[in-house]
Amino acid sequence: MELIDFIVTALLFGGTFFFTTATLGLLRFPDLFTRLHATGKGDTLGVGLILTGLVIYLGLSPITLKIIIIMTFILLTSPVGTHCICRAVYNQGIKPWKRR
Repeated sequence: MELIDFIVTALLFGGTFFFTTATLGLLRFPDLFTRLHATGKGDTLGVGLILTGLVIYLGLSPITLKIIIIMTFILLTSPVGTHCICRAVYNQGIKPWKRR
C-alpha cells in the first residue's frame, strides 16, 4: 500500500468518524443548541476530511476543481447556517432547554 492510499484511507475514515459522532450527538444531546453544535461542527469537519481525501485520490483533474468549490461552499455555509438557526431561536425567546 502506497503512502497516498494510506493518507486517503485515513481521511475517509476520519470523515466517517466525525459524521458518525455528529449523528450520535444529534440523537443523544438534550437540547437544540447542543444538538446544533454537534452537527454543525461534526458535519463540517466530516465533509472537509472526506472531500480532501477525494481530492488527493483524484489528483489534478477538472473534477478536483469542482470538489474544491463544493468544499469551500460547505465550509463557509454550514457554520453560518447553524449560527443563524441558533440566533433566530434565541431571539424569539424560545428556551429549548426548559421542559414545558
